Amino acid sequence: MIKAMLRTLRNQKGQGMVEYGLILGLVAVVVVGLLTSMGTQLTTKFQTIVTALGG
Repeated sequence: MIKAMLRTLRNQKGQGMVEYGLILGLVAVVVVGLLTSMGTQLTTKFQTIVTALGG
Protein backbone atom coordinates (compact mmCIF):
# COMPACT_ATOMS: atom_id res chain seq x y z
CA MET A 1 0.00 0.00 0.00
CA ILE A 2 2.84 2.39 0.76
CA LYS A 3 4.36 1.68 -2.64
CA ALA A 4 1.07 2.58 -4.33
CA MET A 5 0.90 5.86 -2.40
CA LEU A 6 4.49 6.74 -3.32
CA ARG A 7 3.80 5.91 -6.96
CA THR A 8 0.76 8.22 -6.90
CA LEU A 9 2.78 11.03 -5.35
CA ARG A 10 5.45 10.71 -8.03
CA ASN A 11 2.91 10.88 -10.85
CA GLN A 12 3.30 14.38 -12.28
CA LYS A 13 1.07 14.14 -15.37
CA GLY A 14 -1.73 16.05 -13.66
CA GLN A 15 0.65 18.76 -12.54
CA GLY A 16 1.89 19.26 -16.11
CA MET A 17 -1.65 19.59 -17.42
CA VAL A 18 -2.44 22.24 -14.79
CA GLU A 19 0.67 24.18 -15.78
CA TYR A 20 -0.31 24.05 -19.46
CA GLY A 21 -3.79 25.24 -18.53
CA LEU A 22 -2.41 28.19 -16.58
CA ILE A 23 -0.09 29.16 -19.44
CA LEU A 24 -2.95 28.91 -21.93
CA GLY A 25 -5.13 31.08 -19.71
CA LEU A 26 -2.40 33.72 -19.42
CA VAL A 27 -1.86 33.75 -23.19
CA ALA A 28 -5.62 34.15 -23.73
CA VAL A 29 -5.76 37.14 -21.36
CA VAL A 30 -2.82 38.81 -23.14
CA VAL A 31 -4.35 38.20 -26.59
CA VAL A 32 -7.71 39.65 -25.53
CA GLY A 33 -5.96 42.71 -24.11
CA LEU A 34 -3.94 43.28 -27.26
CA LEU A 35 -6.91 42.83 -29.56
CA THR A 36 -8.97 45.24 -27.48
CA SER A 37 -6.20 47.83 -27.64
CA MET A 38 -5.62 47.34 -31.36
CA GLY A 39 -9.36 47.41 -32.07
CA THR A 40 -9.61 50.90 -30.59
CA GLN A 41 -6.66 52.07 -32.65
CA LEU A 42 -8.08 50.56 -35.84
CA THR A 43 -11.43 52.24 -35.25
CA THR A 44 -9.65 55.57 -34.88
CA LYS A 45 -7.67 55.02 -38.10
CA PHE A 46 -10.78 54.09 -40.09
CA GLN A 47 -12.63 57.13 -38.72
CA THR A 48 -9.72 59.36 -39.81
CA ILE A 49 -9.86 57.88 -43.32
CA VAL A 50 -13.63 58.35 -43.56
CA THR A 51 -13.30 61.96 -42.42
CA ALA A 52 -10.51 62.62 -44.95
CA LEU A 53 -12.66 61.19 -47.75
CA GLY A 54 -15.49 63.53 -46.80
CA GLY A 55 -17.86 60.91 -45.42
